[in-house]
Amino acid sequence: MSEMIELIKNHDLNKIKEILNENPKRINEEDENGVPMSFYIARTGDFEMLRFLIEYSFASFNIGDKNHRTCLHEAVMSGSLECVKYLVERVGMSPCDADKNLVTPYQLAHENGLAEIEAYFEEVTGAKYEDMYHNPIRRGFFADPSIVRVGSDYYMVNSSFIFFPCIPISHSTDLVHWEVIGHAITNPDWAHIDDLEGGRGYWAPDISYFNGKFYITATLRYNDDVDVKRRQIVVSSEKPEGPYSEPAFIEEDGIDPSIFTDKDNKRYMLLNRGARILELGDDCTKKISDAELLYYGTNKRAPEGPHLLYKDGYYYLFEAEGGTGLMHQVTVSRSKTLKGVYEPCPYNPIMTQRDYDAPITCCGHGKPVETQNGEWYMVYLCNRLLDGEYGILGRETCLDPVTWTADGWPIVNSLNGPSYLQKKPNLPAMDTEEKSGFDDFDGDRLKPDWIFPRTPEADGITVKDSKLIIKGSRCPLSSTSAKNITVRRQPDFNFDAVCKLDLGIKLDSEQNYGMTGYYDENTYFTYGIYKNGDGYALKLFEKIDEDEKYTCTVDITEVTDSLYLKISTEGLKRTFSYSHDGKTFTEVYAAENLYYLCSQAISKGKRFTGAMIGLYAYSGTESTIYPSFDSFEYSAK
Repeated sequence: MSEMIELIKNHDLNKIKEILNENPKRINEEDENGVPMSFYIARTGDFEMLRFLIEYSFASFNIGDKNHRTCLHEAVMSGSLECVKYLVERVGMSPCDADKNLVTPYQLAHENGLAEIEAYFEEVTGAKYEDMYHNPIRRGFFADPSIVRVGSDYYMVNSSFIFFPCIPISHSTDLVHWEVIGHAITNPDWAHIDDLEGGRGYWAPDISYFNGKFYITATLRYNDDVDVKRRQIVVSSEKPEGPYSEPAFIEEDGIDPSIFTDKDNKRYMLLNRGARILELGDDCTKKISDAELLYYGTNKRAPEGPHLLYKDGYYYLFEAEGGTGLMHQVTVSRSKTLKGVYEPCPYNPIMTQRDYDAPITCCGHGKPVETQNGEWYMVYLCNRLLDGEYGILGRETCLDPVTWTADGWPIVNSLNGPSYLQKKPNLPAMDTEEKSGFDDFDGDRLKPDWIFPRTPEADGITVKDSKLIIKGSRCPLSSTSAKNITVRRQPDFNFDAVCKLDLGIKLDSEQNYGMTGYYDENTYFTYGIYKNGDGYALKLFEKIDEDEKYTCTVDITEVTDSLYLKISTEGLKRTFSYSHDGKTFTEVYAAENLYYLCSQAISKGKRFTGAMIGLYAYSGTESTIYPSFDSFEYSAK
């Protein structure tokens, strides 16, 4: 233990002053874990020592430890209300700032029963802890959000890329809790995604409502080996959940389309680069004018995702700029006329994350919505990076309040970037049942949490007698022709996933079935059952671009009717095990760094999605297998 830490723990302020008088920079020393001395002082709850640190030392308070915790986190855990108030009121620290695990000081006070501090935070924020929400509101791979309100109901769509059903449609009444109620394209013949490479498919959809109909538009992005690489689609339905019409194609190059209906009921499509606009027919299925540029953008790097809003005599144009990485942002401009000259907002960007090491980064691609109570909010995408580098979960969806300045400009979260803990909108709570992570495949179809890379075969996925039956794919997961893989979004960095599968399937050659951690055909792993003589073996297979390897093989010496496979995940580490009874598990292998289930892992094609966890079966060219699965359980840790 360092001399400074020892003195701090002994509350020896006089000796600390002596040391700092000789060498003031010693206050910025860190321990072996990168924790600065200021944190140790905050932990003591010693107000006199904390006040000296702040007012008379060289300590910096715009830094966190390696987990992004602040002095306020530490002061809360000391239990000293005096120290907490001083840091909030005199230093300007927020009870809603989060560490890497999105834990805030307010949450620490609430969960540790620190009633006085919690009551103080309630006073500061204007809301009880129970009346706050956490960002992101949609966790896991929910990129490129677009939102519309109809009455007191809110509907949101997100990109689906090559996953089927295409373009999830979610519903909410409170803007915080959401559930998938349908998809824009559910007919395999209308999907047009077979043989598309991972990351292609349906990009950046938009949802709007006009004259009793919901309209969804999106870009269908093809592989690079075709002449026409981008087409815009439009579908419509009188019901938000669908079914939707067969996609109509708008032949205009670009991405990120949205539909805007003007005061005179004329219909328009906007799309990049910058914000280009073209007129559509009344039903939005035909283009009736050429596209023309409204405004390129403020940042002028990768301007896309345009949305128009008419309010108080102005057309407000929202754009996503800066690329989809750390410089992502939302900007706005306005004009008195639809096609007039657009003036950029003096406060741009109105949403971005300037702290690249923050728990929530890459914020952009937003669309505002007005509540029935006259309040404004914006949904926008974000990313959470493991080790500051790997966006395993994919791009997610955040929500923050929008306020309008005296000079008529919208700003998001007071220009403070993404919030971590925010007061809930003044809306009726969403009436939803608490979702269980356990799926026993009861019913006659899969729950909407399950999706497929490309379309499955007609008899590829069957739910019968409380079992999920998967027809083995003729092609391996490394092929864009692979079929019948079913996966779910990974919404957490730390979780357990357990499936119960039936043994007794006769296997030939390399046929296998089991669990998969899937990003796309280039990066994934399978943890499956293989033939081993007259018995079985468990194998972990990893594919990282051109590198393919069997990481481990374990014989299953005891053959029973069923087997439990388990994957325990802590960040980039995954531990693989199995059990015959579902209670006692035998560890097979611990993979320390499964970094490759994310966009940043390799440079190949389009990598815009996120890590998935799910089930698969592979038949190859031998006789077809139909393995069955009794259950699947996902539990966050």
